[in-house]
Amino acid sequence: MNQNPSSNQSSRPARPADAQPSRPSFLADKIGPLFWTVACFISLVVNVVLIVALVVMGNQLFAMKNSLTEELVGGLYGNFVLMDEAHIRTTIPVSTQVPARFDLPLETDTVVTLTEDTYIQGASVSLVTGGLAINSAPTNITLPAGTRLPVHLSLMVPVDQTIPVDLTVAVDIPLSQTELHQPFVGLQEVVRPYYLLLNHLPNSWEETLCGPAPSEFCQKVVP
Repeated sequence: MNQNPSSNQSSRPARPADAQPSRPSFLADKIGPLFWTVACFISLVVNVVLIVALVVMGNQLFAMKNSLTEELVGGLYGNFVLMDEAHIRTTIPVSTQVPARFDLPLETDTVVTLTEDTYIQGASVSLVTGGLAINSAPTNITLPAGTRLPVHLSLMVPVDQTIPVDLTVAVDIPLSQTELHQPFVGLQEVVRPYYLLLNHLPNSWEETLCGPAPSEFCQKVVP
């Protein structure tokens, strides 16, 4: 006996239209939290690595800044200042021939010695001997060699000589009073802005976070 197909279909229980398989719900419940846990852990690790790298790089930058300020830029600026304030001190040996041409006035009293007999005509002689007295009698006399005569010299002596000079001359030249002063000042002005800029930058994390004059609380908080 033939059965109506429609009756067989109607006899089967109807499946609800909103029924969903249970497998996707299981994956969402298990994989979702695991994914977010792994993502949070990776994010935390990355942040820690970045913070450590930032601290290490910051310390290196502070060390580099101090080196540039004190040794390079600061050293250049300080040496330029010292060079402008320096002196050239030395001794210079001098060896030369100096010509001397002049007239030397001579005014002096001296004693001369006759080298030969000297005849003097028209001399005045005063003589007192025994009962004879002669006063200022004109006569001619001869002075023997070796006679010493006091005389007064008044004459102009011409000098024409070459004088050898050998001496050492001490030299003290302040560079600030020479033509080097302006270049030294110019070099100071070139380096000064960079020196001041680096000098005002912080030297440590404490100074970066708390400022150049940290409070007592900040000093205790920041290591």
